[in-house]
Amino acid sequence: MRRRPGWMNALMYFSMFMALIALPRDFFFTPVARDDQVWFGIVFHGWAAKIGELAHWAVYAAGAYGFWRMRSWMWPGAALYAGQVTFSMFIWFAVHRGGARGLLAALVALALYGTLTMLLWRSRSLFHAPRQPLRERYGEWALITGASSGIGAEFARALARDGMSCVLTARRADRLQALASELESAYAVQTRVVPVDLSAPDGADQLVDAVADLDLALLIANAGYGLAGRFDKQPPRPLQEMVILNCSAPAVMISRLLPKLEARGRGGIIIVSSTAAHQPLPFNAVYAATKAFDLFLGEALWGELQGRNIDVLALQPGPTVTEFQTVARESPHEGEPASQVVGVALNALGEQPSLISGWFNWLRANAAVRLMPRSLVVLIAGRVMAQWAPEE
Repeated sequence: MRRRPGWMNALMYFSMFMALIALPRDFFFTPVARDDQVWFGIVFHGWAAKIGELAHWAVYAAGAYGFWRMRSWMWPGAALYAGQVTFSMFIWFAVHRGGARGLLAALVALALYGTLTMLLWRSRSLFHAPRQPLRERYGEWALITGASSGIGAEFARALARDGMSCVLTARRADRLQALASELESAYAVQTRVVPVDLSAPDGADQLVDAVADLDLALLIANAGYGLAGRFDKQPPRPLQEMVILNCSAPAVMISRLLPKLEARGRGGIIIVSSTAAHQPLPFNAVYAATKAFDLFLGEALWGELQGRNIDVLALQPGPTVTEFQTVARESPHEGEPASQVVGVALNALGEQPSLISGWFNWLRANAAVRLMPRSLVVLIAGRVMAQWAPEE
């Protein structure tokens, strides 16, 4: 609510009312013979009005979402639509109502809707506000787990590009050192390499102790892995380590670092979950369960930390071009570039509790679980995962 002025909040809620209540009511319950819609001062009747209601519904649904997320395409779109409403209302009262009262009502409508149109036209800076550099927004140091490759390495590059110094942690020290040299050379930032195995029971504590002297501002809990195949053919040790790495390590790190973020008065946390969190995955059962943990942890912390100036995001990538498929022993399949996943995540941090990267991934993650019985969703997911699991 603080992101936009009061009059714009009122427009947002009006758009929600129109999209969710008023227009669906008119479309489904107003008889065709009695239905009217106005566009550009022209009155449409009957089935033409029904079609016009669909167009109005699309506009108000887009407006509700656009105001809620303050999307850049709302300018000049919102102002142009408001101008159309201003013109339509003026013509409606002046021509179709007529007389002195009609003219007076037309002038009042012109003043009211014209004022809203001008306010929207002058609000370009709200919809096109330049993104504040991450270092200015949060502080100097970021901690990235799983930074030796894939999404973690791309997070490190993106944060260094924005001026943040980076703590790089993973098991492979040689890769971390190479990435650290790249960041220092390309972006003139500081780095610290902390090789640690976060799948060890004390790994998270070792890492937090190693950075206790730094004023950490941003935590990227990215380290994790999956293991595809039949559950009864997987040894228990890798499954136990997966739970520690994917679940325990982020929880322990956040638990220990959060008081410092609160004490400094600002900060950010990104927990890398997965679209696998939205349904059980036969042949990758433990991985999906751990990512559901990450998703719920991130969204719960987002809600718990409201008003405390600490941004939290649960990031849910779909298939991504990283080493994940090889480590998980999955058959190769297409995915998003890791840099694209990181870009949308950093843009969403502070804007929403969770994010699925890519519209098709969003559709796959949400459509089935919302439209089909859960038992059927699990069976379909199992058929998909069986194609990617090791043959043996």
